Amino acid sequence: MKALLLAGGEGTRLRPFTDDRPKPMVEIGGEPAIAHALRWLRQQGVTDVAINLHAHPEVLRRFVGNGSAFDLQVTYSFEAEILGTSGALRPLRDYFHAEEAFVVLYGDVLTDLDLGPVRHAHAASGADATIVLTRVDDPTRAGIVAFDGAHRITRLVEKPAAHEVFSDWANAGIYYCGPKVLRYLSAHGPQDFARDLFPAMLRDGCHFWRARARRGSSTSARANVSSWRGN
Repeated sequence: MKALLLAGGEGTRLRPFTDDRPKPMVEIGGEPAIAHALRWLRQQGVTDVAINLHAHPEVLRRFVGNGSAFDLQVTYSFEAEILGTSGALRPLRDYFHAEEAFVVLYGDVLTDLDLGPVRHAHAASGADATIVLTRVDDPTRAGIVAFDGAHRITRLVEKPAAHEVFSDWANAGIYYCGPKVLRYLSAHGPQDFARDLFPAMLRDGCHFWRARARRGSSTSARANVSSWRGN
């Protein structure tokens, strides 16, 4: 199984910690955050990881190398201009095109989620994409999601105004994507999963499944997702 690890952001909200390194290289628990992410991906059965780079790319490349320290094969995609979360897939289309499904992990997410049930539910439901959701205290700082009684996602809104809030379930920054996602990549310019690609798929009637996770710090192996976006 392959994964895209999004690491191209400039981390402006974490300055000065990101003045000389990309955000995933900020240390958490005594080591760069990307080490936690790569170990989690390997534990979930991922063998090959593509990492997009933009700010201070060599800092991350020196630390991760070819991925062998994490028992992974790592491919890099440098972006002279930031392409956005889903735009990052554009130069990697050939890398993912033969995959039945692949994982997308935002570089500012820490999790101990058990991806096995997510993969099973995705396959059983016939979903085109599955989004992991977590409850948040302030939905205006997140991408919020609505879903129906059959667990199908019906609506996504990125960082709504207070009067626009319709849910406290938020996009947790972990996706399990089927191959149809690649058909919705824009030809050029920045593109975002939550603002652009997923809403376009929903408008066309694509099937989105939701997987729920709890936000927190306990050690439940399938429960927890935390972000450290610094906002």
